[in-house]
Amino acid sequence: MKIAVVGATGRIGAQLTRKLLHAGHKVRALSRGGHGLDALAQAGAEPFLGSFDTGAGDLGRFFDGADAAFLMVKTDWSNIHGHYPAVAQRFVDALRDSPVRLAVSLTAIGSEVKGDTGHFACFHQLDQKLNELEKIDLVHLRAGWFMENLLAWTGAIAKHGRIGWSLDPGVKMSWVATHDIADLAAHELGHPTGERRTVREVGSEDLTMPEVAAMISREIGRPVEYRYVDRNRKEVEAEFLQRFGSPELWLDANQTLAALNDGRVRFHRARRPLPTTMESFLRNTWKPRMLESLADEHEPESFNTWSSRDA
Repeated sequence: MKIAVVGATGRIGAQLTRKLLHAGHKVRALSRGGHGLDALAQAGAEPFLGSFDTGAGDLGRFFDGADAAFLMVKTDWSNIHGHYPAVAQRFVDALRDSPVRLAVSLTAIGSEVKGDTGHFACFHQLDQKLNELEKIDLVHLRAGWFMENLLAWTGAIAKHGRIGWSLDPGVKMSWVATHDIADLAAHELGHPTGERRTVREVGSEDLTMPEVAAMISREIGRPVEYRYVDRNRKEVEAEFLQRFGSPELWLDANQTLAALNDGRVRFHRARRPLPTTMESFLRNTWKPRMLESLADEHEPESFNTWSSRDA
């Protein structure tokens, strides 16, 4: 098969491209260029300069001759809710008259929910737009929270021994490693089922934040606690707006966390266990980065670090 991969140099796309090449597929790799694309070309991929995120390149030709495609959107944090509909429309315009008959789209938990769900609303818009492609079989990979997102608290744990966040301590989050997503995408692209619309809920382990903190504590051999941060406190909002982000980012995060905390965004089906456990991720990926944070005395303070400080 010839498979067109969007975002081929990203952390999921690069792994996926190499897996597809290893399986014997021809791969056209889309990227804005650079060493990552050069490396994929050396591995056997056909490089294609452009970006559906920016509209750059001759995107109308990207899917020419392809049997299948992998689609994903890189979040533009400066235009959170305007970006996804624009990219989704570019996908539809380029795919509508293409030979592609199977597309695997990376979406997210909660993408079936319409309403003010923060960042999850972006994926709802993406899914709905792609479903307009009547002649293409679609697989929506609804991924849970990336384990890699825990890297945002390496500095907080190194400095304060604490994770400060606003997910309710009793809410179980579905966690998944990005290379497991790449594995699933490669399987779906290489084994078409012929189903018109398929949804795969993708999450490895369901864990609360106190459970994650306890696992980190065991891994590094020092206490780590989870602190719930009440985003209704005016001093918390003021600090964020003054030092860390915009009103739009504050609102998006508030709506995202509210949708998780009140149960509107959740998985609905039992899922197959995935190879990467939280324990193995913490040991092999997270812990080395945390040790780097311990050694970096000049790491700038983030909102996550500020939220985790001694109070």
